[in-house]
Amino acid sequence: MTHRRTSRAGYLCRPVISRKLAASMKGSSWIRRMFEEGTRLKAEHGEENVFDFSLGNPVIEPPDEVRRALVAAAAETSPGAHRYMPNAGYPAVREAVARHLASVTGAPFEARHVVMCVGAGGGLNVVLLKTLLDPGDEVILLAPYFVEYLFYVDNHGGVARIVETGASFQLDLDAIAAAIGPRTRAILVNSPNNPTGVVYPKESLDALGALLRDASARIGHPIALVTDEPYRHIAYGVEVPWVFASYENTILVTSHSKDLALPGERIGYIAVSPSLPGVDEFVSGATFATRTLGFVNAPAIQQRAVASLQGVTVDAAVYRRKRDVLWGALTSMGYEVVKPGGAFYLFPRSLQEDDVAFVKELQAELILTVPGVGFGRPGHLRVSYCVLDRTIERALPGFDRVAKRYRK
Repeated sequence: MTHRRTSRAGYLCRPVISRKLAASMKGSSWIRRMFEEGTRLKAEHGEENVFDFSLGNPVIEPPDEVRRALVAAAAETSPGAHRYMPNAGYPAVREAVARHLASVTGAPFEARHVVMCVGAGGGLNVVLLKTLLDPGDEVILLAPYFVEYLFYVDNHGGVARIVETGASFQLDLDAIAAAIGPRTRAILVNSPNNPTGVVYPKESLDALGALLRDASARIGHPIALVTDEPYRHIAYGVEVPWVFASYENTILVTSHSKDLALPGERIGYIAVSPSLPGVDEFVSGATFATRTLGFVNAPAIQQRAVASLQGVTVDAAVYRRKRDVLWGALTSMGYEVVKPGGAFYLFPRSLQEDDVAFVKELQAELILTVPGVGFGRPGHLRVSYCVLDRTIERALPGFDRVAKRYRK
């Protein structure tokens, strides 16, 4: 009997982690890669001398009423306040969310249409990973897109179908129609958008709804419209339409990471259109998926806190001012940038074809951005302006020095 040679650490025939995960990590988020590079540069040059636009980590602190609600929820002493609750969330919290949604959308939302989730990422995994997809089912993603969408779809054997948006990053309905096939199960939209900041107008969403309605009838099963909306309340004088009015088979996933400046607290919700066929079955499935994916339930303290905070937001005017300063300066330097209608990102065209190389040029000026290839749209870069004003002001000379090389 022969034995395979082993090292002191054990067998050499398999890596410590799965091969699939190792491959995914190699192609993983450029955002995190650049964030980690920023950590290295800050240690080398001093934090105040590195201008980090890599991560969408809000610089604005939570409003005072958010802090008070969190303290009150943590101090709750009634019996069972910190025990398990129904997997979909506290009934009173779901009712508060539904009441708010009914008031702002006009749709007849009830608590039974809401599932509390562990941030928007957790909610999207509940919706895409377990509730909607069978292995081999397809999800249409619109490029540029948040890169983690690819992994959310893949987690349960789904297949991502990438569809390009137009020159101004708006919906290309012909391209979407061409991508729909017999295995299409959902399309995922994100407005205001990460990484471009564009907002899809109501007429585009109405047209998308009509397209999906016709396509669903043609292929013989409903196509879900999943809308990821953590930036809804960070908009600059433009309407962010509610998609429920455009298409009955809509599932909204959102979080309070951006509107309440609570990304570390991981709290959000899934809201299923009351008009969705089989809505109760879908919510039951999402509740089961919440438990079996290991979330079990959204955090109790955060649930109780946000119940009283529906409709409260940070002051979007602060981000609007940052956008105007940075967008105005970059465009005057020769960068081509679609002006965002919301969120807190710019997505300029790279001044050279190789966006990774261009990002490295900026990095030499201690400016950290993320190459567009990380969002499925090479030739661009993402600049996150949810930073301190002085970061923007001190970075502008470096942006200009790089741009001058191309102006010449």
